[in-house]
Amino acid sequence: MYDYFHYDYPLYRPPSEGRSQIFQITLGCSQNNCSFCGMYKTKHFKVRPVSEIKAEIDSIPTAHRGHIQRVFLADGDALIYPQGGLIELLDLLAENFPAMTRVGIYASPNSLKSKSVEELTLLREKKLRILYFGLESGDDVTLSAVKKGYSPAEMLTLCRKAQDAGMKLSVTAILGLAGQERSLEHVRATAQWVTELSPEFFSLLTMFHRHNDDFLRSITMQTNGGIIEEALEIVRHLSPQKTILRSNHVSNILNLVGSYPKDREKIIALAEQALVQAKLHPVWFNEVPDYSEENF
Repeated sequence: MYDYFHYDYPLYRPPSEGRSQIFQITLGCSQNNCSFCGMYKTKHFKVRPVSEIKAEIDSIPTAHRGHIQRVFLADGDALIYPQGGLIELLDLLAENFPAMTRVGIYASPNSLKSKSVEELTLLREKKLRILYFGLESGDDVTLSAVKKGYSPAEMLTLCRKAQDAGMKLSVTAILGLAGQERSLEHVRATAQWVTELSPEFFSLLTMFHRHNDDFLRSITMQTNGGIIEEALEIVRHLSPQKTILRSNHVSNILNLVGSYPKDREKIIALAEQALVQAKLHPVWFNEVPDYSEENF
């Protein structure tokens, strides 16, 4: 990522956008009520005017613009940006970055609900090609408990709208989100939801501390061993048509990567082996993961 101007921190992006040029077209998240999420608790949601983004684009030296191949639009839920302004921004990006092949963006149920298939199709034609979508869980009870604001069925319908527009989807779910109390229902329903949608990408994160202490006190946090068991349960029940699985977030205990259905048995075998090895260390197996983020 090139850093030519000041960002409003905290700044988040998916691991796959690590080399992308980032522009914060919104600040915070329009759907900032999820009790488990501490990403944007220090920010009030704001849509930045096109003029501010244009000034940031203009600040990038002309000689460097030809090296920028990917752009990521932040913050959380930047797809909520008004359609006319988003079209204007995509046109500016195309004009200034001739080597740009793709634009990515965070999307929420709120923002997908605000866009028609025709509007999404136009955005794709202007190189907005991938949406990063936080499912969190395919289990209705779990989603209600974390105040997601939408049911699994509603989110499935909204994501299919994006697919109808030709958008690629990268969906994330969170291991340990339901605590120990509803672990099995959470992971099996999540696997079923992903199987039904078959997004291009499906990524696993792990529940951790980040401005969400009240929520974590409301559940019995999953142990290291329980997290591995959840990952294994998901990969065993996943059966999408063509989806790349990733488990490479810094919070994850178990790193898994592969393509379904081609690598299904290999992924399951790796998760099974990890569980066997984990059980050889009972103290660690029964401890709660200690990863946390305290800065923001």
